[in-house]
Amino acid sequence: MKTMNEYIETVNKKLDEYMEINYPEDIFKAMRYTVMLPGKRLRPVMCMESCRIFGGSISDAIPTACAIEMLHSQTLIHDDLPCMDNDDFRRGQPTNHKVFGEANAVLAGDALLSFAPQIIFKHSSSLGAEKILKVLNEYFQAAGAYGVIAGQVVDIESEKGNVQGDKAKTLEYIHIHKTADLFNLALRSGAIIAGASENQLVMISDFGRKLGFAFQIADDILDETSTFEEMGKTLGKDKAAGKLTYTSLYGLEKAKQDLNDLIDDCLELLKQNNLKSEIFEQILNKIRKAG
Repeated sequence: MKTMNEYIETVNKKLDEYMEINYPEDIFKAMRYTVMLPGKRLRPVMCMESCRIFGGSISDAIPTACAIEMLHSQTLIHDDLPCMDNDDFRRGQPTNHKVFGEANAVLAGDALLSFAPQIIFKHSSSLGAEKILKVLNEYFQAAGAYGVIAGQVVDIESEKGNVQGDKAKTLEYIHIHKTADLFNLALRSGAIIAGASENQLVMISDFGRKLGFAFQIADDILDETSTFEEMGKTLGKDKAAGKLTYTSLYGLEKAKQDLNDLIDDCLELLKQNNLKSEIFEQILNKIRKAG
């Protein structure tokens, strides 16, 4: 059983291998820059740990895990652009467009979106065609107009209170697609690689949805209570932009209570299904502490 640090070291080593600089160098340097920024690597860790708890080989999940981190990096590059959230810092370092220019940052995000599934194709031949197709279906669902892009669009629309209809349902939609979808991609892909049953996929999807909600609530809380040094990015921008967030809709105290309830639900799901994972427990406890 691997520790969190061992998982992270594995991911970093393989990402370094996959993200080699080729011609034209400008685009590969821009792609590599954000992917290789120091981070928690939560999504690839979740993918590999999901594979492990359902009886699969961690090594089989590594290419997919790294591809998901590339997709996550793509969302960060585009989220930080001047036409989106206009952020200057990410993980304590200048954002991609600040280093490589806006045009190259847009192209780097576009390139990662297609480069990531190529990594799955190229390095997962041991899985067989059926599993590869299932994993890619999960990837494209999460990456596209029914996934993180949908969440980003509605998030942008929510600025300055521009929300049509039920704000609670709109916020739920944002949280599902902007955050929980990539968590579910990681968890479901790992489970598919391990050969999990349909019932197990339903269970891990429920777990991922609750975990994603908890993570986003914690992020909304930290946006109001943390510092740049702790988070590595500009804080308070969501509030200044009038974005719909969990704290703006429900207040800080209810956000903290709902966060705790979601973490408890996730731990209970693991217990009910006899899934023992120190890694998932560590992630859940860190999210609880952060909020």
